[in-house]
Amino acid sequence: MRRGRPGALPRGTAERTLTSVRAGDDAGRPDDERTERNGTAPAAPEGGRREASRLWHITLSVSGAEAPLKEVRRSLEQLAHDHPFLLTSRYANDHAEIRYWEEARDLHDAAAVALRLWGEHRSTAKLPPWEIVGLEVIDRETYHQRIAEGYGPPPASPVGVHPY
Repeated sequence: MRRGRPGALPRGTAERTLTSVRAGDDAGRPDDERTERNGTAPAAPEGGRREASRLWHITLSVSGAEAPLKEVRRSLEQLAHDHPFLLTSRYANDHAEIRYWEEARDLHDAAAVALRLWGEHRSTAKLPPWEIVGLEVIDRETYHQRIAEGYGPPPASPVGVHPY
């Protein structure tokens, strides 16, 4: 899936590719030139090095003034529909936690996308006017290591939107 691309394909259609935020020399190039079909970044031109995309586990915490629980749930369900990589959301009337996987080149790119998520979907999903109060970004290996050692967040199960 290409985020922020005008005319993006509707959810459930084929031939979508994830891309991450880019900076530097390749920032002006179209996404098609930067990302191969398998979701990894191609080799840099002129023999330069470019890192492949990686998966990052994101936990985004938001809070603010109280809002009706029914509206919070509906807005988080809409966010899950708009952002199909959302794993799970937990919510109360004054805070919520959203967990999902993001594909990005590095932690900086993953964090940048995560920090934009709430604001970019605020109007379309009718999210409460809460602020981001916490962000955790860990790579896939660290996530699985934490789970295996028994001290990380439990796997996002059941998937979906749930009250605290």
